[in-house]
Amino acid sequence: MKRTAPNPKRTAGLIIVAVAVMVSVAACSSDSNPDEIVLLTHDSFAVSDGVLEEFTAQTGITVVQRTGGDAGTMLNQAVLTKDNPIADVIYGVDNTFISRAIDNDLFVSHRASGIENVSELLLVDGDLATPIDYGDVCVNYHMEGLENRDVPIPANLDDLLDPTYRDLFVVEDPATSSPGLAFLMATIAAYPDGADYDWKAYWTDLFANGVSVASDWSEAYYTQFSQAGGDRPLVVSYASSPPAEVLFGELTEAPTGVMTEGCFRQIEYAGILKGSEHEANAGVLIDFLLSPTFQNDIPLNMFVYPANSQATLPQVFADYTVFPDAPVVMEPHTIDENRERWIEEWTQIARS
Repeated sequence: MKRTAPNPKRTAGLIIVAVAVMVSVAACSSDSNPDEIVLLTHDSFAVSDGVLEEFTAQTGITVVQRTGGDAGTMLNQAVLTKDNPIADVIYGVDNTFISRAIDNDLFVSHRASGIENVSELLLVDGDLATPIDYGDVCVNYHMEGLENRDVPIPANLDDLLDPTYRDLFVVEDPATSSPGLAFLMATIAAYPDGADYDWKAYWTDLFANGVSVASDWSEAYYTQFSQAGGDRPLVVSYASSPPAEVLFGELTEAPTGVMTEGCFRQIEYAGILKGSEHEANAGVLIDFLLSPTFQNDIPLNMFVYPANSQATLPQVFADYTVFPDAPVVMEPHTIDENRERWIEEWTQIARS
């Protein structure tokens, strides 16, 4: 469930070191076996034993997986080495970064087998990247934590400003956390720039109501959220968090729920890196990532939802997931053009 985004200023040095190492990998890749392809992923990528081996059994193509850090660091590596690509396929560039990848001409167009089973809302123009999974970032609540305070479940973003919820809510820093950035963008969609009451006014009021800011999802969820023993019964997390609580807690009822208003939909893509010497085989792997074999494996490993509508959700997801009716899906170019400004302005508010 954890999706952590880097602060570019903090990670620049790490990226330079990582790229220096990965360039040597790229040189090796150029001489690689034509029946072997390199898959570059973020560090939250997880798949059941035997799934990639099944791909090899079906195709004769061996997949070498390499991890490029979190999603932002991974993408920066791909951009900085695009003239000598470090992999054949990249997985895990999400919709907050996909425009940057496309603008840097990273991808070869590929229309994946099964793409007709993917919602148009998830697609990018020109088949330059293929949607593989998605997740909704939403406010989660701890039922017992609210009940113990005799506080009702909040229904929407406006409710979080009510003094009833003073000092009860924890969010993640959007400069260092992917769900934190997603929630910030959900508030920007609800209270847009230029409105009489814009997102900056909203956050000023939210801070006045005692919202706490954690550096990442793990700190927010496992330290401050009351379900994990903290003192705040409201947290920014995922719509898939309640089924995860049931699964790992071996429970019959979810102890947490999801506020379905004010959610942001994160979409993760895979693409063929331009310059790959194994473009045809890379396309075969993209097709596999969208196939039922891989798609059915996604929920219980990465706690996001498969992009292919024909995939089968595990029963725990079917029973305990509540899907928001209208999650925010922001145009990627809008995100790319404004992301750094939004984060800087939010940071100024947080420090004031």
